[in-house]
Parts: sequence; structure tokens; C-alpha cells
Amino acid sequence: MRVIPRREAVDLPAAERAVTALLVALGKDPTDEHLSGTPDRVARAYADLLTPRAFDLTTFPNDEGYDELVLARDIPVQSLCEHHLLPFHGVAHVGYLPGDRILGLSKLARIVEQFSRDLQVQERLTQQVADRLQQDLTPKGVGVVIEAEHLCMSLRGVRATGSRTVTSALHGALREDARSRQEFFALTGISRA
Repeated sequence: MRVIPRREAVDLPAAERAVTALLVALGKDPTDEHLSGTPDRVARAYADLLTPRAFDLTTFPNDEGYDELVLARDIPVQSLCEHHLLPFHGVAHVGYLPGDRILGLSKLARIVEQFSRDLQVQERLTQQVADRLQQDLTPKGVGVVIEAEHLCMSLRGVRATGSRTVTSALHGALREDARSRQEFFALTGISRA
């Protein structure tokens, strides 16, 4: 199945004008030699950060009947906080208990990227990844943990540099069966009582 994220394309000329206006509002001269290309660069940077790549969600029959946890750890995550337009970054741990089909392993990272390239909150991002896997793969269970540092928290406000927020979303056996849930969290390296 071809996954093509449906989002409005970034209007680069409008974004460039907005960055120019922001520079002026911040008391900067956008015609200054050092800033003259900044509006274009910022507009293209945000377009890149907010545009996920299309991909094929490749699944295969689970002919061998594999029924143990499949987990990809430390998938890089980077997104933009929808409240401050500042980045948050960290890692995702994504796992599932296979049903009738197994997933091409790189697709776990692709699904994380699909939802992270948007204006986000970490809680929603975590749930979207889990929901997408549950919907498209119909596994016996899904688990997603995201650990991320939010620059809106470390660069401003409380300035808690290095602080990481951890969110999780669980479906099926990973939510309902205590032993499966414990195994998932143990393999992610997250302690859960």
C-alpha cells in the first residue's frame, strides 16, 4: 500500500513574506547582507520539516506464525511543537506482536516520520503511530514509546536543558496482558512498575 500523506503544500512565497515580516517585527533589517537570504532559507527549512515522504507500507504474510514481540528501538524523532514552533527531538521505540502479517522493518521508522513531520504535540504523535500500526497491520498488540527533549522547555521558560518527556501508547495484548506489557517496556529500556 502506497502511503501518501495528505497535507496542504507549504506556500513558500507566503512563508518567505511571513519570515520577512517577523524579522522586521523583531527589530531586524531583512535587507542586511547577513539576513537577505534568511526568509527563503527559513521558508524552505519549515517546508522540509513539515513534509513527510511518501512510502510503500510493505507487509508480508506471517507464514512462520511468528508470535513474539518485534521491536525497533531508538528510531530518531524530530518534530515541531505546535505551541512554539520550536523543535523537539529524541527517539521512538515501536513494537508489535504479529498477527497474520509482518511489516518491513524500515516501515516502523517511516510511520514515525510520517506523523512527526507536522506541527505536533508528543502525546498525539505517540498515539498516531500506534493507531496507524493497529489499523494497517492488525497485529495482536502495538506499543509505542517516545522520549524527547522539547526546545520550548529547554531554551525558554523553565530552561530545563536535558529534560526528556516520555509518552506511551499501547493496544491489544501490550495493553491488556501485564506480562506482554512488562516485556515491551523492559525491551525499550523504560522502567514501568
